[in-house]
Amino acid sequence: MIRAGVVGASGLAGGDLIRLITQHPDLELTFLGGSSNIGKRPAELHPGLRIDTGLTVRPVTDDVADQVDVLLLATPAPVSAELAARFADRVPAVVDLSGAFRIRTPERHARWYPKVDRRTDLADRFVYGVPELIGDQLAGAALISLPGCYATAITLGLAPLTLGLGLDLKTVVVDGKSGSSGGGLHLRTADLHPFRNGAIAPYAPTGHRHAAEVSDFLERSKPGSVGSLSMSAYGVSHVRGLLTSSYVFTDGEIDQRTLQRAYLRFYKEHRFVRVRRHTETLIPVPDPQAVLGSNYCDVTAMYDEEAGRIVVLAALDNLVKGAAGQAVQAVNLRFGLPEETGLTMHPVMPA
Repeated sequence: MIRAGVVGASGLAGGDLIRLITQHPDLELTFLGGSSNIGKRPAELHPGLRIDTGLTVRPVTDDVADQVDVLLLATPAPVSAELAARFADRVPAVVDLSGAFRIRTPERHARWYPKVDRRTDLADRFVYGVPELIGDQLAGAALISLPGCYATAITLGLAPLTLGLGLDLKTVVVDGKSGSSGGGLHLRTADLHPFRNGAIAPYAPTGHRHAAEVSDFLERSKPGSVGSLSMSAYGVSHVRGLLTSSYVFTDGEIDQRTLQRAYLRFYKEHRFVRVRRHTETLIPVPDPQAVLGSNYCDVTAMYDEEAGRIVVLAALDNLVKGAAGQAVQAVNLRFGLPEETGLTMHPVMPA
């Protein structure tokens, strides 16, 4: 059994990590860490988890290194930066779900994470990316930084265009809509039910840090493949789930048939990305409702002949494929397990 520890056990992503790890045939939950709710059991923190792990939330001390084979950090970025520095060379694998090490370029990191002071040498050692795109780098990796939920959807949506078809994308404009769980458990007036319910709130209309990490990753993967990538983000009244709509302009020759075939070919061997036709189900897809509770990302690509643009839609559950599920997927690849181990649950709908 692979011994797994979760830091940030009280949070939403931490709760989903506990849920997935305790159902995983090859993982054993051996540590729960946090700075609040010390002494509490998972069932006291997460109402859906009526399980007895024999563990309670504890402070993160140096002896944790002797209790885990992989330490998963579901913590705010400044905390992850500090914990990574403490445990990077003391445990076989550290998996960070925060933004502390997502952006490699120092200047871009300082722009979007000005309060996150990280060790430069660690930033260069972290393997970053969606498992479908960098899976070979995860085998044996000691430090893994997972993309944000929006970044996961955007990157999976654009990768077949840049890495598959080899298109140079002149301009990409992303519209992102996510549920309230994307903001975590911070108590903010704007997130109170009387304001959030039924709302479409433009909380980042002129920029989002997840767009910056997508640009950073694509520039390293295929330099010059994206000229400009910008994003506007909106909060909606869902709890789980997000949808990204990427509007892509390119000088490359393209048509609908070529698009569909390219996406199907690119993700043929990746079970967690489902290439959909927009009208194939009772409701138009991708729709976050159709992936809730699962590790799937649904993707559709369409060519708008009149406007000369490509429209790419991607939907996922931000707490699973956008966080905890992707973390377990990375752990599977890191330790040589089949990628889908412990992640074969189907979506729950309606939810």
